Amino acid sequence: TLQALAFLAYEKEHGNKIPSLIVVPTSLVFNWVAEVEKFTPGLKTHVHHGMLRNRDAAFMKNGCDLIITTYGTLRNDIEIFEKEKFYYVVLDESQQIKNPLSKNAKSAFSLKSKYRLALSGTPIENNSLELWSQFAFLNPGLLGNMDHFRETFANSIDKNKDTNKMASLKNVIDPFMLRRKKESVAKDLPEKQVTVIYCDMEPDQRKIYDFWKNRFRDEIQDSIKEHGLFKSKMKILQGLMKLRQICNHPALIDESYAGESGKFSVLINQIEETLSEGHKVLIFSSFVKMLTVFRKYFDEKGMRYSYLDGSTTKRKEVVEEFQRDSKIQIFLISLKAGGLGLNLTAADYVFVVDPWWNPAAEMQAIDRTHRIGQTKNVFVYKTITKDSVEEKILELQESKMNLVKNVVVANEGIFKKLTKETIDRMFA
Repeated sequence: TLQALAFLAYEKEHGNKIPSLIVVPTSLVFNWVAEVEKFTPGLKTHVHHGMLRNRDAAFMKNGCDLIITTYGTLRNDIEIFEKEKFYYVVLDESQQIKNPLSKNAKSAFSLKSKYRLALSGTPIENNSLELWSQFAFLNPGLLGNMDHFRETFANSIDKNKDTNKMASLKNVIDPFMLRRKKESVAKDLPEKQVTVIYCDMEPDQRKIYDFWKNRFRDEIQDSIKEHGLFKSKMKILQGLMKLRQICNHPALIDESYAGESGKFSVLINQIEETLSEGHKVLIFSSFVKMLTVFRKYFDEKGMRYSYLDGSTTKRKEVVEEFQRDSKIQIFLISLKAGGLGLNLTAADYVFVVDPWWNPAAEMQAIDRTHRIGQTKNVFVYKTITKDSVEEKILELQESKMNLVKNVVVANEGIFKKLTKETIDRMFA
């Protein structure tokens, strides 16, 4: 992402005035926006996504440098996009067009641009035809038509593992690929890298969240009017806790919920990609029920894992098994139980499912891997649900308002520092 943005910023500085289109999975929209704001704020950006988006082409003419949209929105609004000519079209997670007959792929193929760029950590997930589809977008004709590719490469490679054909295909595509693994650039990275991943809620999840948010907001306002702010603290805590749970997965408050969770989907994709590269991962959540959701998923997939929460009695044995057994790549840990006293240097990836009230406690948990004996770089991913109480907790942490201490600590003097304005922001 950063390389692509740096290059587009360079092109603008050298005279390009044509907007570029960036197409991303829904879960990555806000990550791109955050990276633009952080690293290339000089690039004027328009996000074309969501129910309230402008469905005519006026936004194309507003002088922006980047237009960010999703694969789904591109499909639905293709009549707008296919009429325009962009400078670059960038496909992030370009395996989204791996099926050349899909609407995603056909929409991408129909776009007009001077240049094209595809970003993917997994350009081939199942078979070599997926690579053909992405190159049909990048360099149409380079690999011939679909039938030619099947006859020349795909059948021999996918069925017979023909190494000569693999080498021939590699020679054709190599000049058009830049490939770097994290391990190969370790010297360029800090020893501990923390990344925030923003997630969108699924539509059903959003409905549940908005219902409870509105209900608690009204109840809290009534309680503050009647009893005052301090005496309303339990109602405030109850509301914040329930909203945080819904951000993770509505199943945490309703076991009959059969829908999806945006955050869970993003995490599973990221975790499985990390596992496929041979890494060991720690998954922290402050909710045991959320760990149960993960356990159910991994059990159904037949994936081994270690588990630790406050009820675990043989902590030492559980830790030693994870550290020693190369076949156990996953360690599910409740944040409270795993924050102290553990040395888990076998893991080099950490996923923090939900923002912890106390950032210091969060870092203590993260540092279970970042200890003496760790020989690898540590990569930490914190997932935040966009447009939710989680995002506001993160904002308050970053602005040093110490919401955690103000709300959670049962101390009247500290709790009085929490203002009604802060509460209104949390439930807005």
